[in-house]
Amino acid sequence: MCRKKRMIYKNPQVLNPPRNDVLMMTPWFAPIVWEGTYNFEILNEQFRQRNVTTGLTVFAIKKYIVFLKQFLETAETYFMVGHKVNYYIFTDRPQEVPSVALKEGRKIVVLQVQNYPRWQEISMRRMEMISHFSQQQFINEVSYLVCVDVDMRFNDQVGVEILSNLFGTLHPAFYAAERQSFTYERRPASRAYVPHDEGDFYYAGGFFGGTVKEVYKLTKKCNEAIIMDKKNGIEAIWQEESHLNKYFVYHKPTKILSLEYLWDDNLGGPEILRKRRFLAVSKNHAAIRNK
Repeated sequence: MCRKKRMIYKNPQVLNPPRNDVLMMTPWFAPIVWEGTYNFEILNEQFRQRNVTTGLTVFAIKKYIVFLKQFLETAETYFMVGHKVNYYIFTDRPQEVPSVALKEGRKIVVLQVQNYPRWQEISMRRMEMISHFSQQQFINEVSYLVCVDVDMRFNDQVGVEILSNLFGTLHPAFYAAERQSFTYERRPASRAYVPHDEGDFYYAGGFFGGTVKEVYKLTKKCNEAIIMDKKNGIEAIWQEESHLNKYFVYHKPTKILSLEYLWDDNLGGPEILRKRRFLAVSKNHAAIRNK
């Protein structure tokens, strides 16, 4: 991935609890979405008039298929309520995709893909598959893509307020950290490398999206970088999440989702957190990965 001109500045902070009359903005004027910082009724009507369909991509590979039923059921309760949704399910076990009652204008699209021996390889391959299907299929079917992890559940409303040309989500473990503490890839040999004095936020690989065109550009660039790393015998510290963070350093997201949109209750309940919209599901990683 090509390095762009360096911008040296102190990384932004998000610790001050937002007030209902204040829109939090980044230095590049991208809004940070918190409860009370947008007018949901106006946004909802605008997107309804545009007749927007949103694609929600999720990977249910190997034993991760066990999380899919709860994921879909909670999505039907809380995700893009009143709007059209295509659930794009990437799986190596299409026969195990559960039957879930869907509201009008919403459908499940099963995309059969192969699995890989290592969970890290499966994780990195997501960029390749989203890129491929964005160009071949999604561009003709939906206006926006929302790309999330399957081992999660929706717990509160997640609607059109998240949609933008390109959005990322604050990682719940690093929202209060200085950039020197971010777990970026720090080895210059990797295409995911980010210097210690660069970067704004640490973004979660489990919740990003935007228009199909912008998601295609992001996933294509990340996949190319992953392939280059592999040729050079290196794997980024956090696989595709490392490459996603490198991309966002030099291609700023036009909207940022606060930790309301990705949380793990094992991290507690900070005062700043008014809503817990999308939550990690408790799991035994050793029992799920590489099985």
